Amino acid sequence: MRIISADEVAASLPWPALVERLATTFRQGVVSPPRHHHAMHRPDGEATLLLMPAWERDGYIGVKMVNVFPQNADHGLPAISGVYFLSEGAHGRPLACLDGSELTRRRTAAASALAARELARADAETLLVVGTGKLAPMVIEAHAAVRPIRRVRIWGRHPEKAERLAADYADRFDAEAVTDLEQAAREADLISCVTLSSEPLIRGAWLTPGTHLDLIGAFRPTMRETDADCLRRSEVFVDTYAGAKGEAGDILQAIDEGAFAFSDIRAELAELLTGQRPGRSSDDAITLFKSVGASLEDLAAAIEVWERLERAE
Repeated sequence: MRIISADEVAASLPWPALVERLATTFRQGVVSPPRHHHAMHRPDGEATLLLMPAWERDGYIGVKMVNVFPQNADHGLPAISGVYFLSEGAHGRPLACLDGSELTRRRTAAASALAARELARADAETLLVVGTGKLAPMVIEAHAAVRPIRRVRIWGRHPEKAERLAADYADRFDAEAVTDLEQAAREADLISCVTLSSEPLIRGAWLTPGTHLDLIGAFRPTMRETDADCLRRSEVFVDTYAGAKGEAGDILQAIDEGAFAFSDIRAELAELLTGQRPGRSSDDAITLFKSVGASLEDLAAAIEVWERLERAE
């Protein structure tokens, strides 16, 4: 079995190819049982163990094991770490063990970029990134691969981290760290939230017509990055209905508050990509994409890595 490092994963997943691989896989579909989600009570706080299996009906088989430790931020460590096991489909023999952290970050950002490709206005130029963790640079790269991003604004709880990230991209974009989140949200064409927040950060009252809101970070019912007004004002799309119903705190809490209903969701990604349901209704509509991650995305990304490395040999 081949061991594939984080550097190899990154080099094998250029954004356009990964976005298109995800689009193709969403259209074709895979078998993806519910994610196994286990809370772990650790001495320094609660952590989460995730197991995410998926397989093609006549092809590859894969499973991801991920540990999520939000408290790692206090130690300067990534919140997410894990591995991905890929097997061939004819006889079930293991092929590779891939770095799961890099795979997860890239497929997560690529799924949001895929949604933005379908939902964000074609002239979206200003991107606001809310959060400064390992996923933040990924969403900058991924969204810039599908939309003509010229201005990048970055907000975080630790302003110095936002300033460092903005400096990293100053040679490619008009990039700045911001401290006034409301003003930055009002001026953005595309807002990407990549936090583990349990309290609303973005308010519906701040959203201007035509904005696309991308919610990636919160992946448990107790987490949220927006208030209920964001859901009420938006045309809402999700990566999968099953994931949204079980884990999308932004949606579930808005439902509990009486501001939204699950039936108000316009489409999941597969329906959007196959044309079963329409996307944005007008240039002035506010669109919202809520993702909690799907095992389909991991399998698609792992296959892309494996086949690209095989072709190179």
